[in-house]
Amino acid sequence: MIVWGIQVAVACLLFICVTQQALASLPSDSTTIKRMVKDTLYIYEVEDKKEPDKVLHAEPLFIDLIRDLGAREGEAEWNIGVGLTDQNSVDQYSLLVEYEFAPINRLGVEFEIPFTFYSNRPNAMESLSDRIESLKAAVQWSFFVSEDISTSIALGYINELKFSDLNVISRAPLFKSNVYNPFLIAAKRWGNNFHTLIYAGAKLEQVFKSDALKKKVEWNTNLHYMISGTRNFVGLEVNKEIVDGKFNMVLRPQMRLGIADNVLVGIVIGIPLNRESERLSTFLRFIYEPPH
Repeated sequence: MIVWGIQVAVACLLFICVTQQALASLPSDSTTIKRMVKDTLYIYEVEDKKEPDKVLHAEPLFIDLIRDLGAREGEAEWNIGVGLTDQNSVDQYSLLVEYEFAPINRLGVEFEIPFTFYSNRPNAMESLSDRIESLKAAVQWSFFVSEDISTSIALGYINELKFSDLNVISRAPLFKSNVYNPFLIAAKRWGNNFHTLIYAGAKLEQVFKSDALKKKVEWNTNLHYMISGTRNFVGLEVNKEIVDGKFNMVLRPQMRLGIADNVLVGIVIGIPLNRESERLSTFLRFIYEPPH
C-alpha cells in the first residue's frame, strides 16, 4: 500500500504540473497570434504534409485506439503499460505489451498480451491467481475522415482468447474463453486544441467449459486539451459499462508528455464512482513510434 500511495502522489503531482502548463498556454491578447501560427504549423505537419487526409486527434490513454484514426500505411507503435489498482484487501498489478501498425492506409492492426499479478493476498483470497490474461488481436478501419470538419469515424473489432489461471493451467485447457468485441469510434477536434472522442462497443465472452455467454456493454467519452504545437495533452477519460444490469463508471484524469520526437509517456489516475470492488488506481503507458 505504501508503494501504491507513492505512485498516486507522484502521478497527481505530475498531473498538476502539466495542467498548469496547459492553462498557461491558453490565449491572452499578446499570445493569441503566436499560438495560432504554432498550432497551424503543427497541424499542417500531421494532416497536410502527407497523403491521404488525416485529422489530428488526442488518443485516450487507458482504453486506447488500435491505431491513429485515419492511419497512414507504414505507421507503427510499441506500447508498454503498467498499472496498480487497490482492490480493497488486495493490490492488483497489471502489465501489457502491445504492438500496432498500419499495413495499408486507414487500417490499423494490433496485437497485445496483458498480464495480471496480485500481492497482499489474505488467506481468504488465495483463490486469486496471477495470470497471462489473453492473446488479443484487433483491427480498426477509419471509413470517414474529413479535414474540413476535423472529424473521423472508425469501426473496429477485438478478438481476445483468455488463458486459464496459472494455478490451474496444468490441469485445465490452455484457453478458458473467447471474447468478441466489436466497437465504433467517433472523434472531433474543436478549433486547434480541444478534442472529443466517443468509443462504444459490446463484449460477448463465450466460456468454453459451460458454453455460457457473458455480456457487457461499454462506452467511453473523452475530452482533451492539447498544448499548442505539441502532442502533449491533459484530459479526462470516462469509462462506463453495464454488466448483468449493473452500471459502473470510472473517471480517469490523464496527461501525455513527449520526451523525445518518437517517445511519449502517458499517466492516468483512476477514480471509480462505485468502490465496492476497487478504489483508486494508477496507470502508466510508455509509447515508442519507430521511424517509417
